Amino acid sequence: MVEKGFFSTMITELFIEVPLYHLLLEVSLFVWVIYLIFRRSGPSESEMKRLGMKLRDSEKEQLLSDWNPEPLIDHSTTSNPPPIERVVEGKVGKRITVNGQSCLNFATQNYIGLIGNEAIENSAIETITKCGVGSCGPRGFYGTHEIHLDLEERLAKFMDLEEALVYSYGFSTISSAIPAYAKRGDIIFVDEGVNFAVQMGLEASRSDIEYFKHNDVKDLEKLLDQQAERDRRNPKKAAKTRRFLIVEGIYMKFGDICPLPELIELRKKHKLRIFIDESVSFGTLGKHGRGVTEYFNIPKIEVDLIMVSMENALASVGGFCVGSSYIIEHQRLSGLGYCFSASLPPLLASAAISAIDRLESDPSILDDLREKCHHLQKVISENQKISQLFTLMAHPDSPVKHLQLKNSSNLSLEKQLAILDNISNFSINNGFAIVPASYLYEKEKYKPTPSIRLAVNVQMTEEETNKLCSVLEQACSDYYIHDKKS
Repeated sequence: MVEKGFFSTMITELFIEVPLYHLLLEVSLFVWVIYLIFRRSGPSESEMKRLGMKLRDSEKEQLLSDWNPEPLIDHSTTSNPPPIERVVEGKVGKRITVNGQSCLNFATQNYIGLIGNEAIENSAIETITKCGVGSCGPRGFYGTHEIHLDLEERLAKFMDLEEALVYSYGFSTISSAIPAYAKRGDIIFVDEGVNFAVQMGLEASRSDIEYFKHNDVKDLEKLLDQQAERDRRNPKKAAKTRRFLIVEGIYMKFGDICPLPELIELRKKHKLRIFIDESVSFGTLGKHGRGVTEYFNIPKIEVDLIMVSMENALASVGGFCVGSSYIIEHQRLSGLGYCFSASLPPLLASAAISAIDRLESDPSILDDLREKCHHLQKVISENQKISQLFTLMAHPDSPVKHLQLKNSSNLSLEKQLAILDNISNFSINNGFAIVPASYLYEKEKYKPTPSIRLAVNVQMTEEETNKLCSVLEQACSDYYIHDKKS
């Protein structure tokens, strides 16, 4: 009796103390749970048959014929014209076969001519016999071969830095390295002419992005001074905010070189972390091909992270980041392209090592490349016909040259690309492979000006370069003739 009275009193007090809306909510939830447990998951077989009998066969066929699904990719919304089909056969070396036409190749980024190198190919074949074709998994699980560690050691030694980290894809090297360090709330100052891989890395970081005008140090300094003023107003927030500066050694879109000495001075003054994408400048600039830091004779300790695609000078696939051990080790758990992508096939790692061997054993190849870059710059600049139609955009030491139409501001994007494609087709038909630079115009932060991009190859002779300029001159004359008729 005592226990019964005790529990009844306790329950009564519970109902009095607990709010009515709380009791109603719990009762409703209880009823909903019971409903979910006992409700049927779908219509019964008889109901399905009954529903299916509502439509006659002719009605079903009519519905199917009237169904017009939306395309997965809406081509009507893109600003890019349909690409011109060009079929490439054989190795993409000094010579290339395009649509059955044998051409000298000024289109691909084979700056020091290592594509098709016999020693590199033999090294890759030998690695296949030992390690197989693929590595089958990410580096952190079961995708690391001894050859990957050898490549990282060689890269660090070549760059005279503590450690290197190899990725399996050049694009993901850049786009993964940036968000591995920069996060929401950080500030990134970046040149508005950076390539698309850098832009994707910036987007993934979710940081606050401040773009400065291309290669304009004064504009960057103005942005940094404005940020310094905001920091003085809010020192508590400033103490938690990290600041990054991201540039390219040689800009793929412009062919010019970043003013690194001036950037380093701003880095020291404003306490910035500086990242450099050296995908073009690695293997092309400096006495030994170590890139823009060697070119300007700047200690590498002044740069926090160097990011490189191996798909240009090294004639392989993949990319790497190099810097201090403290910086690089962080990417082994934070670089998404490293952690979750299958590792670089061992044969390509071996090819990259052989390419470094070639670069180290004969650094004079870089002097030859520099002479070829200067010669192409000179003959194009001095050609009056080409200069009437085009503006040459490039640093003399850069292996990447851009030819932009002089009247581009008066022409639509489609018209510019049509002119460049016609000149490209004329050149291909006359034995020289050149193509307009390809961009995702609707996705670029700052839309690049259409251009023909010329890639210097150290294997090209001066006579072959002169012939290219003659063909371009003829193409420009042909353009003017047709333009007047139209």
